[in-house]
Amino acid sequence: MQTNPPTWADPMAHLARTVPDHPVLYLSPRVLQDTARRFTRGFPGLVTYAVKANARPEVLANLAAAGLRAFDVASPAEMAAVRAVRADAVLHYHNPVRSEAEIASATALGVDSWSVDDAGELEKLAALPPGAEIAVRFVLPETGASYCFGEKFGATPEQAEALLARVAVMGHRPALYFHPGTQCDDPGSWARYIAAAGRIAARAGVPVARLNVGGGFASNRDGRAPDLEAVFAAIGRATRDAFGPDVPPLVCEPGRAMVAEAFTLAARIKGMRDGGRRVYLNDGIYGGLAEMRDMAHTRPVRVIAPDGRARTGAPLPRTVFGPTCDSIDRLPGAVPLPGDAAPGDYVLFDGMGAYSAALATGFNGYGLGEVLTVDSLSGHPV
Repeated sequence: MQTNPPTWADPMAHLARTVPDHPVLYLSPRVLQDTARRFTRGFPGLVTYAVKANARPEVLANLAAAGLRAFDVASPAEMAAVRAVRADAVLHYHNPVRSEAEIASATALGVDSWSVDDAGELEKLAALPPGAEIAVRFVLPETGASYCFGEKFGATPEQAEALLARVAVMGHRPALYFHPGTQCDDPGSWARYIAAAGRIAARAGVPVARLNVGGGFASNRDGRAPDLEAVFAAIGRATRDAFGPDVPPLVCEPGRAMVAEAFTLAARIKGMRDGGRRVYLNDGIYGGLAEMRDMAHTRPVRVIAPDGRARTGAPLPRTVFGPTCDSIDRLPGAVPLPGDAAPGDYVLFDGMGAYSAALATGFNGYGLGEVLTVDSLSGHPV
C-alpha cells in the first residue's frame, strides 16, 4: 500500500511544468516505505520511528502503511500526531526531562515506555501504575558519530546501576537505553554501549526487560550508502556476548536513516554575483537547509534549468547564501555547482527528509512552500 499517490513522475517533471519560485520538498512514498521495511526485516527487534526527524502527516502515514506500529515521541504534540494516523500506535516517550503536565498528558495518551537519566526525573514517575517500562538512559564517551548526544542526556554507568535498581524497587519494568550519537557509521559504537549495558545490569543485579539501542543510524554520507545490515548484525552479536542466555528484547529508534533518502529539496537560484562566485538561493539555513549550520551537506547537488535539463558544466566552488536579510544565512564552506549554472535554475539537494521540514522557519517571509509526492526522486524508477 502506498499513501499519497504520486502526483508527478519526478522533481524535474514538476519543475519544468510549473516553474515554482519557492522551495519545494519532494517525497517518494516508495523510498520511504522500502526503507521502513529494510529496518523491520534487518533489525533483530522492535523498530520505532523517532518522530522528531520529520513529523509530517504523510511521513507518519506512509510508515504506518509499511507496517510500522511503534514510534519514539518527545512531546505530547508528537504523540497526538502519531495517534492521528495510527490510533493503536505504541508510544515510547524517551525524552528524559518532563513537566508534570507532560507526564499527565502522556499517561492519558497511553505511553508504553518511558526513559530517565536522573533520580529526580525518576521520582516524577512514581505515580505511574505498577509494571510500567522505564528505561534508564546512560552515556559513554562517543566515537564514530557526527556530534555527541551525551552532553545533554545520559547517566554515568554508576548512576545507571542505581537508577536501574530503583526502578525495580518501585515495581516497574527496568530497561536500559542509550544513543550512540547522530550519523554513526561505526558498528563498534553500538558494541561498546551494549557491552556496558551488560555490565550495568549485572552490577545492579536486575534483569533487563528490554534494551533500547537508540537511533544514530547513518544516512548517505559523502555519496556512500550506509551498511545498515552490518550494524544490525553487530548489534545482535554484541547483545548475545554481553547478556549470554539472558538476552533482552531489543528496540531501536531510527529517525534520520528512516526518512532522509525519501526526500529531495529543490531551491531556486535568485541571483549570482562576482562572476558567479556568489550564489543566492530562495532557501537557506532558516528554511529547509537549517541543519547545514551544524553538519555540512557533503553530497553532490544537481542543478536543473527551468526547462528540466540538467546543467553539466565542470563544478566550480561557490559561496551560497539563503534569501533572508541576515548575513549568517549562508551555507558553510564552498558548494560546488556546475559552471553553466544560471539565475532561475534549481539546485536539488538529495537526502533531505530528516530535519528539513522540522527545523524550517518562516523568517523574513521565506520558508518551505510545499511537499509534493513523486514516483522517483532521481528521474529513474525506484
